[in-house]
Amino acid sequence: MPAEDQDKWDRRYAELDPYGKEPSGVLARHESLFPSSGNALDLAGGSGRHACWLAGRGMQVTIADISSEGLEQARTRSESAGLEITCLQTDLEIDPFPEGPWNLVLSVLYLWRPLIPVAISQLSAGGLLVILQPTVVNLERHKRPPREFLLAEDELPSLATDLEIVHYEQGWLEDGRHDAFLVARKRP
Repeated sequence: MPAEDQDKWDRRYAELDPYGKEPSGVLARHESLFPSSGNALDLAGGSGRHACWLAGRGMQVTIADISSEGLEQARTRSESAGLEITCLQTDLEIDPFPEGPWNLVLSVLYLWRPLIPVAISQLSAGGLLVILQPTVVNLERHKRPPREFLLAEDELPSLATDLEIVHYEQGWLEDGRHDAFLVARKRP
């Protein structure tokens, strides 16, 4: 991700958190599928809404993001809630993937397909890969995200090769987008 992308996200977080403070409604609805202990990695987690949610459930969470502004907001949010998270400023498209093993790798509204097999390789045995990402159908109602950041219809399960699909759905879900949602487990 070029430096201008870091600047873009720093500006967005400095002006207004683009995603709000609450975790995704889709994740909240499926809370029972998430572990309550172990190590979690929140990819491109921005201001920490999901990292704090996972930490509040008892997980040791690392949030990896390119935006120093977003990570500072995540630090402030976690401290205000009495939670502990680790913030890692990194360009997930260039820098080495944060070394696991991870019991949970979470990606919400961040799509870079080459990262998925790397994330899978860093899961612990029995670890979960959780992805929530809009599909191309989302363009019927919304201009954003642009097509390059959208999944094809029913593409997501094919990206989770060699994983056991715990849950998969797609449609107009709680967050108001046409999303694909996957929870997949690495076999022992």
